[in-house]
Amino acid sequence: MDKKIEKFKEIINKSNNIVFFGGAGVSTESGIPDFRSKDGLYNQKYKFPPEEILSHHFFYENTEEFFKFYRDKMNSLKFSPNITHIKLADLEKEDKLKAIVTQNIDNLHQKAGSKTVFELHGSVMRNYCVKCHKFYDADFVFNSEGVPHCSCGGIIKPDVVLYEEPLDEETYINSVKAISDCDTLIIGGTSLTVYPASGLIRYFKGNNLILINKSTTSFDNVANLVINDSLGKVFSIL
Repeated sequence: MDKKIEKFKEIINKSNNIVFFGGAGVSTESGIPDFRSKDGLYNQKYKFPPEEILSHHFFYENTEEFFKFYRDKMNSLKFSPNITHIKLADLEKEDKLKAIVTQNIDNLHQKAGSKTVFELHGSVMRNYCVKCHKFYDADFVFNSEGVPHCSCGGIIKPDVVLYEEPLDEETYINSVKAISDCDTLIIGGTSLTVYPASGLIRYFKGNNLILINKSTTSFDNVANLVINDSLGKVFSIL
């Protein structure tokens, strides 16, 4: 493992255009549960399966039940960035890291100081009325009761990508460009099983593909470096 860590440091030092592509595992060390691990949301018991609750049709057909789950499990306001978020922000300040592409909706990268963050699945920080499109912040939604309503009477919807909904086109295009242009792509905390997000890896044309994840992925065989360990442990050495 020490040799892999040293190689990781060496690649970082020699790279000038790094992109980090992260998933739920980036935030687990901040205390936010992931989805697919043995302790993840998908393996917990609810009245409805979480993947159904977090769907477009469920939001409109069972709105009150959606917000019960959303407030209970998606509220990231009380969590703080961990060492991975902080070190990535530092790399951006050093002008080595050019962008973060994240599947997370928790805003922790921005809390840590990162500026160029492409949120593939949206953010809990943004909420809009489905009727008049008026903006509401996260505090309003998480501190309201029942179904949050706009002053116009419309339902307020979190700006997060639910199942059955497409990714934001501009965010996706920016993510593709960042990955296409980088010389080093670090993928961390994701099993690379969620599409279309995981399909972004095919746009990488650079020299160094690094995978950091506790478990193996189906892309391990195409990476220059695979580290099966916690992100916090790996990034703490930078």
